Amino acid sequence: MTRFLFVFLFIIATAFSQQKIETKKVPSTLSKHGITIQDDYAWLENTTNKEVVDWVELQNNLSEQKLSELVKNYNFSFKIKDYDYLSTYSMPNKKGKYFYISYRVDKKKPAVLYYKESLNDLGKPLVDPYDVYKDENVVLLGYYPSKNSRYLAFKISPNGSDRHEIKFKDFANKKYLDDVLTDIKFSNVAWNDDKGIFYKKNTNKEFFAKDSTYQLYYHKIGDIQSKDKLVFDTSKEKSNFSFFTKENKLFIIEESEDEITTNYYYSELNNEMFQFTNFLKDDKSNIDFLNIKNNKFYFSDEKYPWGSISYFDINNPNENQILIPQVYTHLLIDATFLEKYIVCKYKNMGKYYMSIYDYTGKFIRKFEAPHNMDFEINYWDEKTDELFVVFYSYTISSLNYKLNITTGANDIYFNDFIEPKPTLFPFNYFETKTITYKSRDNKDIPIVIIHKKGIELNGNNPTLLKAYGGFGSVSSPNYDTGLLHFLEKGGVYAFAQVRGGGEKGKNWHREGRGLKKINSINDFVDAAEFLIREKYTNPNKLAITGGSNGGLVVGAAMTQRPDLFKVVVANVGVFDMINAQKFTVGKYHLDEYGNADIKEEFNSLLNFSPLHNIKEDVNYPTCLIITSENDDRVPPFHSYKFVAKLQSRSAQKNPIYLKVNKNAGHYGNISSYENRVKKESEFYSFIWEYLNN
Repeated sequence: MTRFLFVFLFIIATAFSQQKIETKKVPSTLSKHGITIQDDYAWLENTTNKEVVDWVELQNNLSEQKLSELVKNYNFSFKIKDYDYLSTYSMPNKKGKYFYISYRVDKKKPAVLYYKESLNDLGKPLVDPYDVYKDENVVLLGYYPSKNSRYLAFKISPNGSDRHEIKFKDFANKKYLDDVLTDIKFSNVAWNDDKGIFYKKNTNKEFFAKDSTYQLYYHKIGDIQSKDKLVFDTSKEKSNFSFFTKENKLFIIEESEDEITTNYYYSELNNEMFQFTNFLKDDKSNIDFLNIKNNKFYFSDEKYPWGSISYFDINNPNENQILIPQVYTHLLIDATFLEKYIVCKYKNMGKYYMSIYDYTGKFIRKFEAPHNMDFEINYWDEKTDELFVVFYSYTISSLNYKLNITTGANDIYFNDFIEPKPTLFPFNYFETKTITYKSRDNKDIPIVIIHKKGIELNGNNPTLLKAYGGFGSVSSPNYDTGLLHFLEKGGVYAFAQVRGGGEKGKNWHREGRGLKKINSINDFVDAAEFLIREKYTNPNKLAITGGSNGGLVVGAAMTQRPDLFKVVVANVGVFDMINAQKFTVGKYHLDEYGNADIKEEFNSLLNFSPLHNIKEDVNYPTCLIITSENDDRVPPFHSYKFVAKLQSRSAQKNPIYLKVNKNAGHYGNISSYENRVKKESEFYSFIWEYLNN
């Protein structure tokens, strides 16, 4: 029967020129709050079932065939490689005693982690993931030197999922240790001196079951994992927590299951007994922890939504004071705590700068980013009082600088291994602007728009509109050589900073979550209408894209206003909002989306859930829906069911493609350079084809 189904689907797909796949319907119903919902494709949630595996294989065969054809038709792949070669790269990052940088030694294999004793040093290989696993799909996700850089702990994703492994390397003899820790999920790695690490362990038995990462363990170097000590356990409370070590203490921040209260603990590390002091109990103020220094707890207070820095002593938490006040309309994105300084990173309408303060709150100096670029602080040299900073933007690759805090001097940084290169394009070749448009409820929504300088905006430009709009996330530029070629060919790129994100502070997030989540989608639709109204593009020239929460936004926008868009590319999107909380991390997102067990919130979810708003009589835009088989953050069957329902309607004439990444998780096939080039060239070739034909 399964073989017959596969052949039957293949015949249908071939007959309809790869545009029409009729997926079988197995009716099932869900009744909640007096409403009955029919789900004909719930059977696709059983991802290991042979029929589902065959269905995915067929979908992949069709999408891969089309994408391969389009990549050959356009030169995005060549240009991406060419521009990558001509681009500049970031200086190494300092952690503890050494500098670290990853190199693509073999373009078909994962990057190799190198370490250097100084910036102007050739560097030596330290961790080669392929050498450890003999698998081209593994990804090195993080590395953590011990306090005195005696050992390096490193975290690996063997199959792309959020369930990781931790291994170790000895700096002295350059050998991997026998220690292997498995079932690591959503975990930091925090060292206790050079003796051992703390980590979170997951106990899920089923791959896509509700998350059960409730236990914190301590591993002593040299032990087997079964000997590791359980330090903190919230299995009964089902609360989520984070942890870190600082100043010879282990700190834990525990958020209650209902996300209303937070408890803060610390334990001295001296005797490894781990007896916790609950120094801030049942806090409801929703503060954002920033750092601990000299027993002072630094945080950003929700009362100041643009971001401020306050502190209290952990031995007297009831008395706190503001150290650095908020700067209205200037968003505090990050604060870096150095030995002598606090470096505050701000953003205001697309312009980035840093303000430097001492620990009394005294202002020391301000540095503005060149060319409105974003930046990351790599390290501070205490001897010279210089900050080493990497600047970057959508269209300009890494510029390495050293900034002298004492004198204010700012100089671009080169050495024997970071040499000057001609710029790929003149700095003014592309025009980048951050402006605002009006939402339907008269809010000013920021939008970044990029195009080649001097381009004629005649309403006929191929345009790519993107958004994220969730969890208070603040968008930042991502240098992308595929985007460069898209822009060079006359394309327009726009990123709408819709409500639900954090680009205008905490209130911006609040206005786009829970019962107000619809604002994220409405703002995105309004962005499309703005681009059309202002003659950047027209509906036949407009593509939209987003990933994860951004996939939800574009999926919902497409089902609400299909007339506005020609092409939709949604990556690992959340499409079934009614059932999302039943799987993996969905239970942690009830405040962001809503709780389907509460009637008012259920109705809100049903109003924008992409899967449940597909209409039988609408021909939706051409779609490429991308997911990964091992995505245990947004399970792939969100995409399976969405695609099946879109394809299986007589009104659907535009093609709907599903691409399922194998041996990959939430971030797709990112293990090797070749995989990245393939991913980018397929994406841009696809949208270019359908925006111009």
